[in-house]
Amino acid sequence: MTANEKKALMVTACKVRMGIIEGTHAAKAGHPGGSLSAAELFTWLYHRELNVDPADPKKPDRDRFVLSKGHTAPGMYAAMALRGFFPWEDLLTLRHIGSHLQGHPNMNSTPGVDMSTGSLGQGVSAACGMALAAKYQNNPCRVYTMLGDGEIEEGQVWEAMMFASHYKLDNLCVVIDNNGLQIDGPVDKVMSPYPILDKLRAFGLDAVEIDGHDFDQLEAAFAQAKTVKGRPFAIVMKTTKGKGVSYMENQAGWHGKAPNDQEYETAMAELRSELARLEAM
Repeated sequence: MTANEKKALMVTACKVRMGIIEGTHAAKAGHPGGSLSAAELFTWLYHRELNVDPADPKKPDRDRFVLSKGHTAPGMYAAMALRGFFPWEDLLTLRHIGSHLQGHPNMNSTPGVDMSTGSLGQGVSAACGMALAAKYQNNPCRVYTMLGDGEIEEGQVWEAMMFASHYKLDNLCVVIDNNGLQIDGPVDKVMSPYPILDKLRAFGLDAVEIDGHDFDQLEAAFAQAKTVKGRPFAIVMKTTKGKGVSYMENQAGWHGKAPNDQEYETAMAELRSELARLEAM
């Protein structure tokens, strides 16, 4: 990755964060905290990693992405809008009646969404099914899914990991956004999922831990995923909940609360300043 390519990704991630704030503010509802922590991941997937085409969102050999932590759809929508799946202005209709951008992804109404999600723990199971079907069909696509670290407290997640390992789903890449906070507080206080890497490996996955805000580390991890044969691959991203908005960072209260007008202005001023800094690099 060249310096200019990395700069472009950083600029895009900042714009994704702006889209998250725009959407949740307009909706007066939503989940900004975990959307902001995954902004780099959404950027990497839709602007570097996924073999997808906004002009043909259902092409058979496309890569699949399942947002298992479906409540962070505002981040996915912003990255998809920047990629051209739908107009940026649609973000302002988030959660509105009649909008195709609802609080959780809907595969029946949103172009480019491969699975309707929202019930935590179930998206990764759907991703496993997609990966196994692709193997049966000799489809070269890869399947990606992202979970939250609170989500992996669900037992169904570990059934899915066991399934993925048993069927040797080396076309599956599982990403866990380990921002350390869930709706009720720190994950290690609510129901500790640690040690995450050891558990993934015990269930038969190859796994690495990275800084989820570092594009160099994202590039290396996703490249490594493609080299692993005979087992699924997992990436544990250490991130900051609410990343990019000072008053939201590391605050569990911003898991599922929209900014009011004053908070919106503060957040957007910070993000516009960061965008200007990045563009001037």
